[in-house]
Amino acid sequence: MADLSTDGANAHRKLEEQLRHIVKLLEKHRLIEAMVDRDRTSPRHDLIESLVHRQHLVELQLKLRSLHPADIAYILEALPLDDRLLVWRQIQDENGGEVLLEVSDAVRDSLIETLERPVLVGVLGHLDADDLMELTEAIPEEVLAEVLQTLPTRDRNWLQTTLAYSDDQVGRLMSQDVLTVRESQRIEQVLLLLRGREDLPPNTDCLFVVDARHQCKGVLPLQALLLNDPSRRVTELMLADPVVFHVYDLAQDAARAFERYDLVSAPVINERGKLIGRLTVDAVIDFIREESEEDALNMAGLARDEDLFAPIWDSARNRWLWLAINLGTAFVASRAIGLFEGTIAQIVALATLMPIVAGIGGNSGNQTTALVVRGLALGEITPENTWHLVLKELGVGLLNGVVWGATVGFFAWLLYWSVPLGSVMAVAMLLNLLLAALVGAAIPLTLHRLGRDPAMGSSVLLTFITDGMGFFIFLGLASVFLV
Repeated sequence: MADLSTDGANAHRKLEEQLRHIVKLLEKHRLIEAMVDRDRTSPRHDLIESLVHRQHLVELQLKLRSLHPADIAYILEALPLDDRLLVWRQIQDENGGEVLLEVSDAVRDSLIETLERPVLVGVLGHLDADDLMELTEAIPEEVLAEVLQTLPTRDRNWLQTTLAYSDDQVGRLMSQDVLTVRESQRIEQVLLLLRGREDLPPNTDCLFVVDARHQCKGVLPLQALLLNDPSRRVTELMLADPVVFHVYDLAQDAARAFERYDLVSAPVINERGKLIGRLTVDAVIDFIREESEEDALNMAGLARDEDLFAPIWDSARNRWLWLAINLGTAFVASRAIGLFEGTIAQIVALATLMPIVAGIGGNSGNQTTALVVRGLALGEITPENTWHLVLKELGVGLLNGVVWGATVGFFAWLLYWSVPLGSVMAVAMLLNLLLAALVGAAIPLTLHRLGRDPAMGSSVLLTFITDGMGFFIFLGLASVFLV
């Protein structure tokens, strides 16, 4: 395990070194260009500028050719816009499509916008139907239609078929690269069939067994294929009850099955039981990564994926929605304070203590929310166990409220030598932590019940409630028992 961690760390360090090398090449390129620009009086200025420009671009192109598309994508995402576009223009057409597959959605959109239509068609023309499927949402419709005309009929039909499924269905993620065999075939026949191919589809760990009507009957693991007598038949070695997905199954459910059963690939069938594709672990991992990134952005109140070096206007506009909501909720919370201005004027210490109640409540609620969102994503929360979970979180809130309420109350007593003030602080902390546990579970569960992303704005809504009610509870108790 340590060796694997070391290899991963070394790979990341190597990638960072590649990025630094590219940055140095770009800095050198800009420096030389600036020097040439200052010498515009030379009669050979244009020639010198052209030669220098070409020399450094060739050096950059050679470096980029030695990198994996995923590494180039990492470099592009880490570069400011001007440098990114300069590097992007040096990537060969046959590698451009692979790079577009690897970069984030926001960066991909910015790169596609820079390409003229004929160039974009050429870049996409090097991709197969499965790869094009991942880019369909980013490609203009007229460009996609033109690219479709360049595909073989089989690939074109496949792409149009998979486009009919929604983004959260298995049919949208499946691949058409399927290796099939018949139950009656002998192992030696299957081996002969495989040797006749130039290569195997990526992530091939088994062959799919079908009958004459192409109904899926089972899977034949490669291990069984290689380690058994060639004279044996497929029906003797195949697994007759494998994990099978329907095209309309939810991708989230498929991801959980891949994680639970350590799958590498699995057959995908239609409503008639006919094998029409396969789902592979790389597609599932990409789906999980995209979902987790989207959840993280939603919890932070970002409307969509944001390029790290996007224009200021675009980045600001992306954050407006939830900032506006947060501003409105902050005004509401401030009114809770305004109701007790007289109390605060009489006991100034309340002004310094009340942020503690609200802040701890918000943090505790966010912990509950993160736990519930994770449980919903993994399918661990069901209608049968929801109330058990809510009661458990209330129990945690009660215990934390007693422990940390007593702690805060004790320190409040030490600061102001007031037992009533410490008691009010302790009770307010207890009540707000109970409220935070209840709301922290209720917000994502309610959003999920309504068919929305349970992470969408959860943090913003939770903060509003714990702040507003925290102030109200603390100041209300102070008004009753201290004034």
